[in-house]
Amino acid sequence: MTTNSQTNETDHKAHIIIVDDDEAMRIALSQWLELSDFAVTAYEDAREALRDINPDFAGVILTDVKMPRLDGITFTRSVLAADPDIPIILMTGHGDVPMAVEAMKSGAYDFVEKPFEPTDIVESLERAIEKRRLVIENRNLRRQIAHRGSLDSRLIGNSLPMRALKDEIANIAPTEVPVLISGETGTGKELVARAIHDLSDRRNDKFVAVNCAAIPEGTAESELFGHEKGAFTGAAGQRVGWIEHAIGGTLFLDEISSMPLALQAKMLRVIEQREVVRVGSNAPVKVDFRLICATNEDLSEAVTARHFREDLLFRINTFELAIAPLRDRKDDVALLFDIFAERAAERFERPYERVTPALTAQIKTHDWPGNVRELKNMAERYVLLVGSPEERFKRLFKGGFDTTTSGPADLALADQVRGFEERVIRDALDRHDGNVKSVMEELDIPRRTLNEKMKKLNIRRDKPV
Repeated sequence: MTTNSQTNETDHKAHIIIVDDDEAMRIALSQWLELSDFAVTAYEDAREALRDINPDFAGVILTDVKMPRLDGITFTRSVLAADPDIPIILMTGHGDVPMAVEAMKSGAYDFVEKPFEPTDIVESLERAIEKRRLVIENRNLRRQIAHRGSLDSRLIGNSLPMRALKDEIANIAPTEVPVLISGETGTGKELVARAIHDLSDRRNDKFVAVNCAAIPEGTAESELFGHEKGAFTGAAGQRVGWIEHAIGGTLFLDEISSMPLALQAKMLRVIEQREVVRVGSNAPVKVDFRLICATNEDLSEAVTARHFREDLLFRINTFELAIAPLRDRKDDVALLFDIFAERAAERFERPYERVTPALTAQIKTHDWPGNVRELKNMAERYVLLVGSPEERFKRLFKGGFDTTTSGPADLALADQVRGFEERVIRDALDRHDGNVKSVMEELDIPRRTLNEKMKKLNIRRDKPV
C-alpha cells in the first residue's frame, strides 16, 4: 500500500481509494487526484485494500478490473457485500466493458474505459462522493434516531428549520417558562411538547395532554378543574381534574384557542395563583406544573376578534416555538417517508421495497397540506398496497399529484417517457451492434447518463463491443 496524503491534513477532503497493480497508472492517477483536492490512498493488491475498507468508509473506490491475485470484479462483489452503498468505479480495458456493465447491474457505481481523460474521472468521482455523503449523513441521522431519549428519536429531520427547532427545544426545555407551540395541523405539536417535557427536570413525572377542542363546553370546567361529590347532577363522587392531575409534571393544552372565554379567565387565575378550585368547592388546591400550550391559529388575530383573552396570551407565550410546515422543509420528506414506511412494514409484517430516486423526487413536489400526519398515512398505505412502487404511487395519489404543485400532473406520463427512452436506446444499440461509444455520439449524451438509463430501464447489451 502507498499512502499519498497525511491524515491530519486531509480529514476535510473527499477520500478516494485507488486499487491498481500498474504502478505507473497508480502514481499518475494519485497525483492527478491530489491536485484535484482529493485525499488519496493507493493499493497495489486488492486483498490489502479489502482489509482496510469498512461500512464507515466515507469515500469512493476506483479499481482496475484485471489484476492478479484478486480481480476487480471479485473485489467489487466483496466490498458491496460489506456495504452495498459504497460507490465503486471500475477502470476497464476495451474488452472488459461487458464485464463492467454486469458489475454495474450488481451494484457498481460506474466504469470508465482506458485510456480516459482525467477530467472525466474527476466528474464521476465528484458525483459518487456526493452520493456517499448523503448515505453517510442519513446513516448518522438514523443512529441518532435510534438513540433513546435524544431529540432525533422524536423529531425526525435534518433540514435547516428542523435543526433550528431542535436547538430551540434543547435551549428552553430545562427552564420552567411557559411555552406556546404554533404550527399547522399535522406538524407534530404534541410531539414537540413531549420532547420538551422529556428534556426537562420534570421528565420523571406525568405528561398530561388535554385537547381543548375535544372537551364539550358543558363539562370543560369539571374536566380541567375537577369537581366535588354532588357538585351537579351526575357528580356521584369527587373527581380530580386534568390540571390537578398534572402536579409535578407538565400540562399540555392543545388547541388552546378552542377554550371558552369564561374558562380562559379561570385558567388565567390558575396560572397566576398556582392553585385550582374544584367545581362545588371553596377550598383551593395548590398546583405545581409546567405549562405548554399549542395552537394552529394566530392567537393575536383571535385576540383582535375577541375570541381569546390578551392577558392569557401574555401568560402562555413567554417563549414561542413555531413549527415549519412540511412544504417548507422538503429535505426531510424522503427520510420521513422511508422511516415511516419501514416502521409500518415491521408493524404489519410486510416486505418493504424502498421507493426509487425518481419517485422520491416526486414525493418532494407534493405540498403535503396535512403535513407529517398525511405523509405518515401515505407511507403506511404504500406498505399495505401491492404492486411495483410506481403502481402503488399511482394508487396513492390517484393518478397524479396536486396540480397546484410543480410535480407531474399524471404519473402515466412518466411511464410514457420511460417507454420512449427505452425504444430509442434499444434501437440505437441495435444499429451500432452494441457499441456504446457510437450510441453516445448518436444520442449526444455522456457515458454516465447512458449507463444510468440502461440500468434503470434494464437494458442488457448482449452484443460484443
